[in-house]
Amino acid sequence: MVLHRALEKKIIHLAKKFPVITVTGPRQSGKTTLIKNIFPDKMYFSLEDPDTLLLVKNDTRGFLERYKKGLIIDEAQLYPELFSYIQTHVDKHNKSGQIVLSGSQNFLLLEKISQSLAGRTAIVRLLPFSLAELHNSSYDSSNLNSLLYKGMYPRLYDKRIAPIDFYPSYINSYVERDVRQLKNISNLSVFIKFLKLCAARIGQLVNFSSLAVECGVSENTIKAWFSVLETRYIVYFLRPYHNNLNKRLVKTPKLYFWDTGLACSLLGITEKAKLPDHYLRGNLFENFIINEIQKQFYNQAVIAPIYFWRDKTGHEVDCILERNGKITAIEIKSGQTFHRDFLNGLDYFAKLYNPVIKESFLIMGANTHINSGKIKILSWDFLKEGKI
Repeated sequence: MVLHRALEKKIIHLAKKFPVITVTGPRQSGKTTLIKNIFPDKMYFSLEDPDTLLLVKNDTRGFLERYKKGLIIDEAQLYPELFSYIQTHVDKHNKSGQIVLSGSQNFLLLEKISQSLAGRTAIVRLLPFSLAELHNSSYDSSNLNSLLYKGMYPRLYDKRIAPIDFYPSYINSYVERDVRQLKNISNLSVFIKFLKLCAARIGQLVNFSSLAVECGVSENTIKAWFSVLETRYIVYFLRPYHNNLNKRLVKTPKLYFWDTGLACSLLGITEKAKLPDHYLRGNLFENFIINEIQKQFYNQAVIAPIYFWRDKTGHEVDCILERNGKITAIEIKSGQTFHRDFLNGLDYFAKLYNPVIKESFLIMGANTHINSGKIKILSWDFLKEGKI
């Protein structure tokens, strides 16, 4: 079954405007499948194939000229010099949609592409399935605990692979392919421990020094390892919202995983039935909701204007969206029963930022919406509509 991804229309549109389209995202997020479906006439090459890589390196200009209908080049970061050749090629031919690049590393962090293809490539990010994409397919998206535990990687759905089979292999493959190549990671077992410690801190403020002590490495090493995880789309940091209204705000970012299924695997959760009573279930739910909000922006090729807010006395709002000078404030609670104190953070925030607040939401793990006046109390599954 072909599941049409939300990013598809945006890529088609951008391919009419730019000579190069760059699609990044986690391994196994469906990049290759999506690109092949959109551009069936373009020849596909993966530079992970040693023979293909050698072929391209031996005669790069000839390779680019040979295919008149265009090229798809997967894992292009494995040949950084390629980007300079592509610059010359697309400038020479001056046509839109000539080449599609894809890769599982964040190209924005690669100096070569920012130097060589600036202004020539549109960069989009394909994340694992969104709730809206699942809802518009034949796959079941109705069970919250199942979604948290299973995660949203396409192969889990397309091939009906059990999470307990998929994620250990995913982690091992990730370590073998990506991490082993890095010089500052000499002990893979310590790095795996670091990964698991990160999962245990999901949705929490990052404490670099604490992680360094637990792993027995320096704080600079921990920061370098986080850079690796960010570049490979394993984790991301949510930055705190700041302005001049309050100087007593937390400035430390919070840690999230791009997929809760991967986090569950690292936490040792081996079956869905164990999730409801897990001490981090609320954090996993919060991570899931934040991911879904992120995907709504990334699927429009827009960087999500998303933050959290917390002051040094403990007042907090889980998610702040800032758009056109206005704020949407969102609190996230995994419980199914509403309690008035769930709104305390939003109420406190409103007193400080009322002039710029457009709307406020409380998103819960319940399956029904509640009308509470100014603050909309919504079920988690309203995100299947794909808009917020």
